[in-house]
Amino acid sequence: GQHELNLLYAEALEMADRHVVFKHGTKVIAQQQGRSITFMAKWRTEDAGSSCHIHSSLWDTDADTAAFVTGDQPSELFSKFLGGLLAHGRELSYCFAPTVNSYKRYQSGSWAPTSLAWSVDNRTAGFRVVGQGKGLRIESRIPGADINPYLAYAAALASGLDGIRNQIEPPPSFEGDIYTAQGLPQVPRTLHEAIDAFAGSSFARATFGDDVVEHYLHFFKMEQAAYDRAVTNWERARYFEQI
Repeated sequence: GQHELNLLYAEALEMADRHVVFKHGTKVIAQQQGRSITFMAKWRTEDAGSSCHIHSSLWDTDADTAAFVTGDQPSELFSKFLGGLLAHGRELSYCFAPTVNSYKRYQSGSWAPTSLAWSVDNRTAGFRVVGQGKGLRIESRIPGADINPYLAYAAALASGLDGIRNQIEPPPSFEGDIYTAQGLPQVPRTLHEAIDAFAGSSFARATFGDDVVEHYLHFFKMEQAAYDRAVTNWERARYFEQI
């Protein structure tokens, strides 16, 4: 079966460390009990995918105050951080969906988003705003359980901070079922699309540097090529007798 597990919030680097330790620990414990655990984004066709929702908020550590609120209302920093997440979500999708399997999770009506849109407490949105007061935060529902947390958190922070730096305004909040909406920017449907978006991203190069971008482009192109060469059980079941 599938289980949802929540880890206590922390600063980004500590949270990434906790993420890795948790995954490794659960796999070791499962093995000791003669069982297996997977963090594939979509491990069975008929089941919902497995996600890794990232909740982000900014704090003034000197004053110990939440930067996402002014009084009891969302602050300008909140709005611009959200704008950055939306603006860069597609071109940095490799950070949130790093395998060919990742993109099979993005299905309509599946609890996984298909559009780069935001909404208040709406689980059909790619970015869901939740909480009140100092608990106000942005939940990114785009990442799958297969992420490298160090890359995913770095991409989320870089995107949000760029939104603040360049005063990127988010579009209006969407109301209703986003799965049925028309005209919204979409998450990549395949690793092929994600590679193309990443390769053309000047923001990725400015954020991570050319060496990092070229390294991951090479890796993901090799991954995609290996997948394209593979003959799957689905193909055999569908075509072996028919053709």
